[in-house]
Amino acid sequence: MSKTTQTFKKFPKVFWVANIIELFERFAWYGFFMLFANYLTSSVDMGGLELSQAEKGIIMGVGTGILYFLPVITGSIADRFGYKRILFIAFIVYTSAFITMPMFKTFTGVFLIYLYLALGAALFKPIISATVAKSTTSETASIGFGIFYMMVNLGAFFGPLVTLLFKNSSYTLVYYISAGVIAINFVLLLFYKEPEREETSESIGQSVKKVFVNIFEVFKDGKFVVFLLIVAGFWTMYNQLFFTLPVFIMQWVDTSAVYDFFHNYAPFFSENYGTQSGQMEAEFITNFDAMYIIIFQVIVSSIVMKWRPLRSMMAGFLVCAIGMALTLTTQNVLFTMVAIYIFAIGEMAGSPKITEYIGRIAPAEKKALYMGYSFIPVFLGNVFAGIISGNVYQWMSDKTTFVQQEVAAKGISIEEGLSQSEYFDKAASAMNMSGSELTNHLWNTYNPSSIWSVILVIGLAAVVSLFFYDIYLQKLEKNQ
Repeated sequence: MSKTTQTFKKFPKVFWVANIIELFERFAWYGFFMLFANYLTSSVDMGGLELSQAEKGIIMGVGTGILYFLPVITGSIADRFGYKRILFIAFIVYTSAFITMPMFKTFTGVFLIYLYLALGAALFKPIISATVAKSTTSETASIGFGIFYMMVNLGAFFGPLVTLLFKNSSYTLVYYISAGVIAINFVLLLFYKEPEREETSESIGQSVKKVFVNIFEVFKDGKFVVFLLIVAGFWTMYNQLFFTLPVFIMQWVDTSAVYDFFHNYAPFFSENYGTQSGQMEAEFITNFDAMYIIIFQVIVSSIVMKWRPLRSMMAGFLVCAIGMALTLTTQNVLFTMVAIYIFAIGEMAGSPKITEYIGRIAPAEKKALYMGYSFIPVFLGNVFAGIISGNVYQWMSDKTTFVQQEVAAKGISIEEGLSQSEYFDKAASAMNMSGSELTNHLWNTYNPSSIWSVILVIGLAAVVSLFFYDIYLQKLEKNQ
């Protein structure tokens, strides 16, 4: 019997139940989230809501940011009332939010229902991680969390592949599928055994007060706060994969080469993930990131395993920044797919090391406290990413904005009340151009790819800051 098989047998049943629950939850989440940016901003005759890029940035940035802030509070609630009970409530919130989300069409309505969905995710998020931690030992923790992150990536990869099959029929089906997948977890919850936890007599008010007292305690460590702010830059750049790239691909990138390849050699993909105009769905292209991680994570992890965490993070952040910037420089889909691969390599090298580093630098008596507040850069990264993908993208790269500017510049009169697609077609016709010719004209005139420089500067700022942070720490150690 191999050592790995022996290790697998040491995991209790609740470990496997928790990981399967995580798989379905991530499947449901990414099944809608990868499509969310284009749902919010695309034309109504394509099933979208035609919100502005700025409105999209607020919804996705603030809403997702709050999702990552709340677990420090919801984790305390779970400790107080029990994991199984809070999981049940989380699944109720999740399913009801997914079912009702298509009913909301305005910015305010969508923002509020997304905050409600984020509450469900925030109730869920700390419980499964804690269950995995409590159901592993020092001997099994490494492979245990490896299995856990594999489940996350499997869900992130297959979720969008399934929901994309139904996107062209109706975005409503996307949300219903996510609701159905989450509902499976009600059944799995019957097999979930409450792990041992410390009973507390604290009230919810006392627990929440303690959370904010702890935040103040963490913020007294200046070096740790600086590190968290640096890492927030990485997450700002990283989140463009979900906030900006799907919109950029849909608006600007010619994906016909991938469509033609699949049409000739694997027609299932072109038939189910292609459009009537001979293009591939933007989310199908961005989903290659998850596929690359599933294939190459073990290899990359083995390479950077012995590197110092800060060194690995610097390399990972740099490669990530270059990869994400390159995805936004071209209309050539093959170049975009290579750039996503570069980005994924950086993600695999840098992202896992963040948690490892926090665990190393935390004082022995405050490890749990420091690990609990590692959410701060993710929270900030989502909020800042919303600004970049919102107002900044709308100003620098939004195709809808550029069409309106071009129509105004040429003095063309187009009737009101048209959808985005209808408006674009009318504009192209008035300029005696095809749709692709107008797209190329706007590309050459307004240079929407210039947003790559913003993303690269943010990533490089994180790398350079981390470099000087490392030098400062090394000097500090020598002087002690």
